[in-house]
Amino acid sequence: MKYFLLSISCLFFLMSCKNKEGKPEKISETPYAIFGDSIMASGAIEAKTMATQYKTMKVGDSVNTKIKATIKKVCQSKGCWMTLDLGDDTEEVMVKFKDYAIFMPKDIAGKEVILNGKAYVTEVSVDEQRHYAEDEGQSQEDIDRITQPKLTLSFEADGVLLKQ
Repeated sequence: MKYFLLSISCLFFLMSCKNKEGKPEKISETPYAIFGDSIMASGAIEAKTMATQYKTMKVGDSVNTKIKATIKKVCQSKGCWMTLDLGDDTEEVMVKFKDYAIFMPKDIAGKEVILNGKAYVTEVSVDEQRHYAEDEGQSQEDIDRITQPKLTLSFEADGVLLKQ
């Protein structure tokens, strides 16, 4: 009797996982790997829209947002930062992670991500720029060419979805 009830229960479960055409549905499969806080993909704005927003910002301004963009570069030392393409091949966003709590895979340049966090504009010192250049594996000659602070479009992410 136990086996009969178990068989009926399993059959009922399998039938409930079929759609109207009688084919199994995918159950909670996501096309994203999650890093940091768990976030939803919905509500993310496109990179080009964020580029327009950044143009209105000055040093000290910030906005909480969720953006979808393509990764340009990733820190080759630890995966502790990355840059994003804003869609026009001239502007990029420097992404750091809240509380240094997220480390991304080093081989994800060109992949799509959705980030949740804070967008802002900051002035990056020569020393910090040189540090990033070292992390990226640039030559000492290229590192020595960095002599001026620069304004940088920045983002502090607390959650990242990496498209698989």
